[in-house]
Amino acid sequence: MLSIVIPTKNEETFLPILLASIRGQTRQPQEIIVADAHSDDHTCDIARSFGCRIVEGGMPGPGRNRGAEAAHGDFVLFLDADVQLRDRFFLQHAMEEIQSRELDFATCDVIPLSHRPVDRLFHGFYNKYSRLTFPLRAHAPGFCIFARKHMHEQMRGFDETVVFCEDHDYAQRCRQFGSFGYLNHTKIYVSIRRFDRDGRLAIAVKYTLGELHLMALGPVRHQYFHYEFGHKKSAVHDAEHCGR
Repeated sequence: MLSIVIPTKNEETFLPILLASIRGQTRQPQEIIVADAHSDDHTCDIARSFGCRIVEGGMPGPGRNRGAEAAHGDFVLFLDADVQLRDRFFLQHAMEEIQSRELDFATCDVIPLSHRPVDRLFHGFYNKYSRLTFPLRAHAPGFCIFARKHMHEQMRGFDETVVFCEDHDYAQRCRQFGSFGYLNHTKIYVSIRRFDRDGRLAIAVKYTLGELHLMALGPVRHQYFHYEFGHKKSAVHDAEHCGR
């Protein structure tokens, strides 16, 4: 059985698109858990309207952990709110490949929701880099990671002290506990909103420095990279808005 976990903060624009794409899958998850970080928009109302379960969230790593703790499935799929499952067979084919290859953790190639050549080039480079460097280091975007739940629990989930590139740190640690692989028959489509907000050059520099930090100094546990979670900036954090 498969549980989907989505960490959110002010995702009223993107979340319904993702949830609609999940609803259209040929294989349905056992449950969808939204780990919300005190959204002050309609994120939680939208989640409820799609039948999602809502738990207390936080930054992406802690939010994914809280969602996984509440999950009942044998496998957990971590998604972000701004991705889309455009292939209606995504879940079916992904789980079939995971089972046939006896994987404990898995991710897949990333396709940008953009027709700009620079965006295609950036994501294509990431895909090739991740696969080429796999013998040395594992990489996985936090917006698409499959994990066998008991393995996730054995490794104590995402390291909540890591504030940037926590997903790649997680992927690297996965290999110490079980089998990790890149799926060949599925792809995940992701928004380029962060590229538009922060700039493509700035994003490229930030993640290049993050990768070098991981390789030379280990996990990033400081805020020098100024990572922000949530699509809309707001000074209001009203937990009661989500009915908790």
